Amino acid sequence: MDARRNLATVAAFATALSLAACAAIPPEPAATSTPPGGDGPVVAFYGDSYTLGTGASSDGARWSTIISADRGWREVNPSVNGLGFINNRSVFGEGDLPSIIIAAEPDLVFVTMGLNDNFTYERRPDERDRIREQIGIDLERLRDGLPEARIVVVEPFWYTDERPDSVEVIIGWVREGAEAIDAEFIAGASRWIEGRPELMAADGLHPNDDGYAVMAERMDEALAELGL
Repeated sequence: MDARRNLATVAAFATALSLAACAAIPPEPAATSTPPGGDGPVVAFYGDSYTLGTGASSDGARWSTIISADRGWREVNPSVNGLGFINNRSVFGEGDLPSIIIAAEPDLVFVTMGLNDNFTYERRPDERDRIREQIGIDLERLRDGLPEARIVVVEPFWYTDERPDSVEVIIGWVREGAEAIDAEFIAGASRWIEGRPELMAADGLHPNDDGYAVMAERMDEALAELGL
């Protein structure tokens, strides 16, 4: 694929995200960092807008809430629009999403990060090694902070049929990080809504309710293979 076309695609998406006011991680834990009541296991989600549910009509329509409700899980989902392991991130350590998730003491953790780091990868070549390093740091922190928790790392989501070379590079780094902490890895997620424009919200950037329903179906299939 033409490199200039790839770069234009990434630049356009990054600009749209900026216009949508994608925020850095909040300085204080979000309300969703507190496990809801109930008897089911606490399940935490470390993700970006595709896990936060941006584009859905309600939280109940996002894939994380669908699979949690089906399984009786108590969902902790402090995911942040535009967040990457590096991209749009201003807090590293106390007060960042990994620390919020560790504080929730979940039984199971999903990591669905990496999509937004493609934009840092293209705009800031000098930051590429830092992306790879931070993936390992975040995953190791989760493992060290939650030694008894089951950790499921999901291949970073993607949103267009055109795929910059960075997509596969970052997928490889995330898989590498998952293997380093003996986490389970779900492959193929970057293509779950590929070639399905009808599954996208009006902003053209995020899934709509139907898109999140498809993501939930595909996640359900992957989790069934893991015995979850």
